[in-house]
Amino acid sequence: MYEYTGAIHIHSNFSDGSGTIEEIASFASEAELDYIIITDHNTLRALHEGYEGWYDNTLVLVGCEINDKENKNHLLAFGINEAYSTRLNAKEYVKLVKDAGGIGFIAHPHEKRNSMEKHPPYPWTEWDTEDFTGIEIWNHMSEWMEGLTEENKYNYFVHPLRSISVPPHETIELWDKLNLKRKVVGIGGVDAHAHKVNLLGFFEVEIFPYKVLFKSIRTHIFTDEPIDSSKILSENKSIVLNALKEGKCFVSNFYRGDAKGFKFFAENDDDKFYMGDTVKKMNNLKLHVEIPGKPATIKVIRNGEIFAKEETAALSLPINESGVYRVEVFVGNNGWIFSNHIRIGL
Repeated sequence: MYEYTGAIHIHSNFSDGSGTIEEIASFASEAELDYIIITDHNTLRALHEGYEGWYDNTLVLVGCEINDKENKNHLLAFGINEAYSTRLNAKEYVKLVKDAGGIGFIAHPHEKRNSMEKHPPYPWTEWDTEDFTGIEIWNHMSEWMEGLTEENKYNYFVHPLRSISVPPHETIELWDKLNLKRKVVGIGGVDAHAHKVNLLGFFEVEIFPYKVLFKSIRTHIFTDEPIDSSKILSENKSIVLNALKEGKCFVSNFYRGDAKGFKFFAENDDDKFYMGDTVKKMNNLKLHVEIPGKPATIKVIRNGEIFAKEETAALSLPINESGVYRVEVFVGNNGWIFSNHIRIGL
């Protein structure tokens, strides 16, 4: 399978970001990202004005971030051709995205903060729906803002990458519970805006430049065929979105190390099964985990509980119990890799 690394949840000057699509794409290419997905608030202008496509070696795709009239229930919507009205309730636009053939991911579902009055939290409250594809399990900007205090604000502004440690426990816990009922895909988001702030009335500072955030939370996808500029755009787009839809992906924090080359799969006498797959039979089944580079703490999670834990670079385990299995990898106390689930015997 082919592995591609990308950044999701990015705002441009078509909504409340400061950069043009060309500028953002240039930073993404500099960071050696294979793809990025622009998600401006409640608009698909970048799509309709023809900004999707290749910029050097980076494929730029366009979705949008939809919210309700209370500015809650944010949904990252990909593969749609129109942005839906904020007068709709969340359950309605989640279904519209699905019915249009798109995929929807709940953004920063458990956002909580009070550090900035002008930037209140935007949590997800409408859980009475099963029409969403997945959830954003890790959001750089949300974690940064929730950890911000008067005491640490200097270090947080100067070292924004160091402040990101681990996805919210509440989100991970719910994600595991949802997957016991059905496949719910986990993705990561940078929530990049590159806001520009005037300090002391003398000079302007860009808070969290795109090129900085492109070195944090990434979503790696696995595909059966390559994406490349020789293909038509719609074909490349379909390959990327299908990998996200099927859960053939994992989330990493690039600041803790380049996770490209991570492997998590199940294997029996007849076949191999990857993230997002369902294994019906458990005869002679083993789970395999491999991480790039030096050993780290590998945790195999079954049904939300630790099934195995070891400091190593590779792990193989016989599996005799049904459940939903995924992997977490930690470097010290900091999260590095979070895989999607393999469903076994369900």
